[in-house]
Amino acid sequence: MSDTPPDRLSVNPKSPFFQRELLERGIGIRFKGVERHDVEEYSISEGWIRAALGKKMDRKGQPLTIKLIGPVEAWFERPAGEAPAEDAEG
Repeated sequence: MSDTPPDRLSVNPKSPFFQRELLERGIGIRFKGVERHDVEEYSISEGWIRAALGKKMDRKGQPLTIKLIGPVEAWFERPAGEAPAEDAEG
């Protein structure tokens, strides 16, 4: 696997840009110089993100999103082949 995230990626399984194996590695997004954790979809080349609009849902139960335009940076939070950290419960 490459260490460069794809140009476009979505967390929605119904999207043609959804890739589970890449999302399991963790994707970090910086939009306009600020790290974001509410990004539903992004496009680096087109310069936009879709961010959740609070806890609002559409009539199909999907989160409402807003398209924000600006510079987008993406990176993997874990190297290829590294297992995701287990949550410690106890």
